[in-house]
Amino acid sequence: MSGITVRGASEQESKERSRGGTGAWWVLVRTWVAGLAVLAGLAVPLAVATPAAAQTGTFTYVTNFGPDSVSVIDTATNTVTATVPVGDGPFDVAVTPDGTRAYVANNFSDNVSVIDTTTNTVIATVPVGDSPRGVAITPDGTRDYVVNNLSNDVSVIDTTTNTVIATVPVGTSPIGVAITPDGTRAYVTDNAQANVR
Repeated sequence: MSGITVRGASEQESKERSRGGTGAWWVLVRTWVAGLAVLAGLAVPLAVATPAAAQTGTFTYVTNFGPDSVSVIDTATNTVTATVPVGDGPFDVAVTPDGTRAYVANNFSDNVSVIDTTTNTVIATVPVGDSPRGVAITPDGTRDYVVNNLSNDVSVIDTTTNTVIATVPVGTSPIGVAITPDGTRAYVTDNAQANVR
């Protein structure tokens, strides 16, 4: 199975507006992060290798911020094949390079749901910092970097044990993260300070 990750942008924006946030600002930040990744020569994998035990086909994982779930979409038929309940306010999702797991940052429950993509079930819930937003997995699939917006840090999850092995302080209100293709650097956007660390 191959996996592609997509945020539910329109739902995020409407939810952010209803909670006093600025949806248009989030779109600008996401566009800026995407542009930065291109300019820096970063490659964020969208399609991943097919593991033998997984389903065949290519699937997209979409966070549903309001309904607290992730939709699994078969890209060959453009149909939802599964809906997976996760934590409160799922904000971002990333699939491991081997396509066996999807990591979902749950903004309001301060944790990450780990989805087994073969069964489309949550197999672990990992507590992280306050208000996790962005999530990125290293190219070798061993680490998951989760940006915590209100605690101003990044939780590093060991994907073998699904435990936090490090917490890295960053700037104010971090919101996005990207990993370099060689896995040696993580770039984090600090929303309130308008910079990248």
